[in-house]
Amino acid sequence: MTRPDQPASAAASNDALFGPAAADYARNRPGLPDAAVHLLAATQHGVPNPVLLDLGTGTGQVPRALLPVLHRLAHIDLVDVNASMLEAARAMLEPVHGACTVDVFTGAAHTFAPAAPGRAPTLITCCRSFHWMARPEVLSMADRVAAPHAVVSIMGDGSLWTHESAWTAALRELIQSYLGEDRRAGTGGTYAGPGGRSYEDDLADSAFNEVSEHRFPLSRAWTPQDVVGYLRTTSFARPALFAGRHQEFEAAALRLLQEHAGGGALKEDAVFTVLLACRPGGAA
Repeated sequence: MTRPDQPASAAASNDALFGPAAADYARNRPGLPDAAVHLLAATQHGVPNPVLLDLGTGTGQVPRALLPVLHRLAHIDLVDVNASMLEAARAMLEPVHGACTVDVFTGAAHTFAPAAPGRAPTLITCCRSFHWMARPEVLSMADRVAAPHAVVSIMGDGSLWTHESAWTAALRELIQSYLGEDRRAGTGGTYAGPGGRSYEDDLADSAFNEVSEHRFPLSRAWTPQDVVGYLRTTSFARPALFAGRHQEFEAAALRLLQEHAGGGALKEDAVFTVLLACRPGGAA
């Protein structure tokens, strides 16, 4: 994981981007690989009452995956700019969090502050969302609020826009035929590139500059319908970008994907990358 997949955008700090898509997001976004979940849980070995701070939580995929593995988890803080996503995350965690307490914070990640004393996070996670954030400011916030031996984890696996295969290339071309050559990003505008700075660069300049990288190859099988649902959750093909032509686009996308699937599944080979970072002398 050396480059953000999309640029940070101040326009992302409201419900306009993903608010209407919370249900699609929960249903169609891929989860975390089991090996990555166990790696995160292992960082809390020996921590008596782990506290999780999940930044850009979306619909709560990270805490939902961790709770069955990290049984000692005492408290979870969910942070997102999007109130609809936080509602979905809280609902998803309600049946499974048990004695673990849960707080939500609606706002930009770098503005987070714990709601109560004694809840310094011991694990701070950011899955597929660091690119939307004011990254140096987020890491400064983490340094202010985190426990002395806290671990910061930045995770991701790209998107179907960046995946290279015949079917994803054809899908990109179809999107571009509707929205133009430049990749859309945020609530308006286009993707301008990563700017030459990696997540590792951000961490190296932060208090959490002891970094290890862990890569988990994976293979996914998508149905054409799943891909269409996934596209609704993305910044580059969300429904509002198409104005009155979204239904037409989805019908065309479904036909294209069905042709490439040939009655089977659409294959995606990806790598889920986890960066673990801690302050010097920590145990990441």
